[in-house]
Amino acid sequence: MIMMSGRRILRLSFDLPPDADAELPERLRRLLEDFTPRAQLLEDGALVDLTGATRWWQRDARGITELVQLRALAYFGVRSSAGVAGTPMLAAMACALTPLGRRTVIDDSPEAISAFLRPRPVRELPGVGGKTAALLGEYGLHTVGDVADVPQQTLQRLLGARAGRALHEHARGHDTTVVDPTPAPASLSTEHRFPRDELDPAEHRRALLALADDLGARLRASGQIATGVTCTIRYADLSATRRSRTLPEATQHTVLLARAAYAVYDSLGLQRARVRSIALRADVLRPADRAARQLTLDAGDDKPLVIEAVADRARARYGRQVLYPAALAISSRPPSARQWDRGDRPDDARGRRVT
Repeated sequence: MIMMSGRRILRLSFDLPPDADAELPERLRRLLEDFTPRAQLLEDGALVDLTGATRWWQRDARGITELVQLRALAYFGVRSSAGVAGTPMLAAMACALTPLGRRTVIDDSPEAISAFLRPRPVRELPGVGGKTAALLGEYGLHTVGDVADVPQQTLQRLLGARAGRALHEHARGHDTTVVDPTPAPASLSTEHRFPRDELDPAEHRRALLALADDLGARLRASGQIATGVTCTIRYADLSATRRSRTLPEATQHTVLLARAAYAVYDSLGLQRARVRSIALRADVLRPADRAARQLTLDAGDDKPLVIEAVADRARARYGRQVLYPAALAISSRPPSARQWDRGDRPDDARGRRVT
């Protein structure tokens, strides 16, 4: 049974320019807060609760969304796609299907929600990755409607109690997520864009190492440690997969960040995927003096960290190009990167040249 929520949630996806000002995300936040205080910035856009704003602005959710998009373009030159629905999940799904400069609005009625949701591929539901979609497909559950018609107990036997219950709720359009205007914990991000859609897993892993090396150097320079990493992979069809992993212990060391990044990448099970870009984010940063390190009897674990400290001193004196991981020396092609900090705000676009 599909229920109406009474809410009107706007999901925006921003197309930020590569050379965007570091203050642009904060300016976009202030623009959204001109309409409602319930605005939450995300990694690639924003989530806005318009429920209480429609009466004040004497416009429906579509009208407010058009005004938000127009002001973002006029004031800051930022184009966006938008989805409006009764829940954040439905708004995000609608936004993902909407071209830049356009908007998709799902009326808050059972008929409209069902018409949008039921034909969608099951992999578009949150929490459904490639392996879960393949497992459901083996039982003939290819669309959201297929899943919605299956008893919750059946899904729980297939996926486990928690995952089955969540999938059962999502397939019926239920989502109790709220818009949280509290700023997200500080983070650092960097992105590698391939010059062409890349099929080679070795190149994917090489890019991950370069990203981990960049994040590690920036964390150490700023005296911070990360408690987790998030890897975002964008494909040739403009879809994306995002996976996060909590680190066994908070760290700022390249070798440990790279291990975590490799583990996230391997968990995706990509086979011959045409990858357009890979982004790596260090999550929930804390001061480095709060780091605790697990003792080990293996002296070999300390060797990379000693080398890293020497490399940092050499780089500080002679520049970033003087030392780098050997795996990055197999090609002279310069990777291009976009980097963000403090809640994924774009700050610069530094290319890293490997000689």
